[in-house]
Amino acid sequence: MENKRNAATPQRPLGARPLLAELVLLDLPTAAGQLYQEPAWTSSDRNALTLFKSDTLRLVLTALHAGATMKTHTAKGDISVQVLAGRLAFATASQLLELGIGQLLTLQANVPHSVTALEDTTFLLTLAISG
Repeated sequence: MENKRNAATPQRPLGARPLLAELVLLDLPTAAGQLYQEPAWTSSDRNALTLFKSDTLRLVLTALHAGATMKTHTAKGDISVQVLAGRLAFATASQLLELGIGQLLTLQANVPHSVTALEDTTFLLTLAISG
């Protein structure tokens, strides 16, 4: 397996970090702290960091300010959403759920959904894409 790393950017000048390797250790509290320190957090209603990316799996840590909404969209694969801090409203055409710290939901691919932060919220999005 080829190890893949991201390149440093003005938004994340601390250098490259692994996105794909045989083994990747992730420190979610440290990554969340990084999200809250970046200019995107103060100048936008959200910030996100891709922690792992392969052909079949993505892990994205996302922080939303209270009231921020991710408008209705679909995902190309099954997803899970795990709330690490705050509260989210997660809506599909047939259900509206409120998720709090430690709660996780799963959703099948191609189901339209929206997400709204009920307070400042951090969540881990896992996307599984079938090959």
